[in-house]
Amino acid sequence: MTPIEPVYGTVTLLVIAALAILLLLFLIMRLKMHAFIALVLVSLATALVSGIPLNEVMNVLLQGFGSTLASVALLVGFGAMIGRLLEVTGGAQVLADRLIAGFGEKRAPLALGVTSLLFGFPIFFDAGLVVMLPIIFSVALRFGGSVLLYALPSAGAFAVMHAFVPPHPGPVAAGDLLGADIGLLLIVGLIVTVPTWYLGSYLFGLWAGKRFVIPVPELLGADTSGKTVGPVPSFGQVMLVLLMPLALIFLNTGLNTLATIGIVDGEAGWVTAMRLLGQTPVALLITLLVAMSILGRGRTRSEIEKIVDRALGPICAIILVTGAGGMFGGVLRASGMGQALAGSLEAVGLPLIVAAFVISTALRVAQGSATVALTTTASLIAPTVAATTGLSELDRCFLVIAIAGGATVLSHFNDSGFWLVGRFLNMDEKTTLKTWTVMETLLGSIGFGFALIGWWLL
Repeated sequence: MTPIEPVYGTVTLLVIAALAILLLLFLIMRLKMHAFIALVLVSLATALVSGIPLNEVMNVLLQGFGSTLASVALLVGFGAMIGRLLEVTGGAQVLADRLIAGFGEKRAPLALGVTSLLFGFPIFFDAGLVVMLPIIFSVALRFGGSVLLYALPSAGAFAVMHAFVPPHPGPVAAGDLLGADIGLLLIVGLIVTVPTWYLGSYLFGLWAGKRFVIPVPELLGADTSGKTVGPVPSFGQVMLVLLMPLALIFLNTGLNTLATIGIVDGEAGWVTAMRLLGQTPVALLITLLVAMSILGRGRTRSEIEKIVDRALGPICAIILVTGAGGMFGGVLRASGMGQALAGSLEAVGLPLIVAAFVISTALRVAQGSATVALTTTASLIAPTVAATTGLSELDRCFLVIAIAGGATVLSHFNDSGFWLVGRFLNMDEKTTLKTWTVMETLLGSIGFGFALIGWWLL
């Protein structure tokens, strides 16, 4: 969405943004208004007050809502169906049993987190989380305790991989804009990601799981009875269903990375065809069809249809609230709040790596999207990086990591991930701020800390 020429100065726009967030907090937490209604209402009010022309207001609202739904609705819908099949047929329990056998009962959260780190290499945050949820819920039902104990290490793994490590679009685009070597960025990103996840997600998840007791939600077919009707799939069949979208998506992201660094021709017909198969909605659709065939053995077509149909009901509210969160973020982007703040910060004269983190943080808070914050910040500082002499290849990689750290912190109401996690785990907004937002802030801050140390020492 192209920002509209701002009517007000930076200070006024920032005051409007702050007041909009405070109004959201008041409506949702104090007046107990449904988040979907509150987000639409505040988005409309913010668009009017920030000076967006009246004839553009509805376009801005609908573009923000629609663009978020376009990226989320299909992923959540297909992912929920796959998750429902895994849960009802006992596939989730099969994988949970194998994970626990390998890691031990006391390390169940570690097992889920490590698995999510591996799965998070090619798959995006939202798709990966939805596919992993039935396994998370199965483990949580088996061992008891707060679902956060098991969900936060997994969700944090997907989040940090999505922001820090190629071939995800944010770090790839930022690396390309800053002239970083993508292969070296991959290595540096992984080296930073693992300890960042362990400190900011795994250890925090263990603490939060004891502090906030959240029962396992009855979503995606989570069955508290533990009974499975029909044949139970084998471990190999379950892994096929889980690895298929990862392989297909990696096909797309891998070819995209190769095209970015010039190894393959991105316009070639075979590359375009292979990348289409690896587009996340297409990959999940293919996986869903395979899952219906493999996991549905021994069941009639009517029974399979009912299984996948019942997966959609519980997620409708999640999709709508997530779309409304995208609407709010779209209004903040279109009003020029993020760009105005970033421009002011760029002129302050901070050290380059600190400025990169601060600008990225400002954009993240202002408009919500981590990927937008990554790419926009890289675009803003690219001329400065090009004019700075003496920057090594490692320095450019650390700059990308610093930007990724800023793009991760302070996830709140304008971030679709905030609503996705909060609604899937059945948390109210206050609890989501105390858990998910704090964890994201820890991940981004710790990642930036490692980048800063590397910048100084190497």
